[in-house]
Amino acid sequence: MTEPRFTDAQVEAARLLFARPFAFIKGCVRIDDLPPPDRLEIAFAGRSNVGKSSLINALVGMTQLARTSNTPGRTQELNIFEAADAPLRIVDMPGYGFAKAPEDKVKAWTRLIHAYLTGRPNLRRVYVLIDGRHGPNANDKTVMNELDKAAVSYQVVVTKADKPSHKELEDALRNTREAIAKRPAAHPELIVTSSETKLGMEQLRAEIRALLEH
Repeated sequence: MTEPRFTDAQVEAARLLFARPFAFIKGCVRIDDLPPPDRLEIAFAGRSNVGKSSLINALVGMTQLARTSNTPGRTQELNIFEAADAPLRIVDMPGYGFAKAPEDKVKAWTRLIHAYLTGRPNLRRVYVLIDGRHGPNANDKTVMNELDKAAVSYQVVVTKADKPSHKELEDALRNTREAIAKRPAAHPELIVTSSETKLGMEQLRAEIRALLEH
């Protein structure tokens, strides 16, 4: 057996970090709209309908912080959330890979994401969300390529782990591990989550808190 990555004390400290209120600050459609780079930022990226808003809500223990929608691609800007009294900012990035969005909008989102990923000095880590029912697709790998090129640290979070069968999930996890195996900017450990059952939330919170410590 492998040793747990985090101690009970670290897990509890992470729980307390995310037990405090988080608030929506603003939505940014241009890089110039972003707040000053005065605190550590983490960002969540993922294709449309991967469950990004639900994951953020589960992470902070709130139901309506990030808006969820049955319409994929609704997040069309960088949505900024901040902790009430901790030096942490969460950035919810526009979903990618939704073919029904107008082409000019897709290009605008792509430019915004590229500018953010390559030019934000306080961005400590991007959490790339992969659907546990399907594993990584071409759009996911394109985002990973960009993060590798920009030397931005990222970690894969597998979402909706309660939805597929055991075999389907194992196949998705195997394919995801293979996809990140030789990538220079990828964290080697996957975080497997479910927003509904709260699977993986302790680990995700502890990973984020560890970034604040370093």
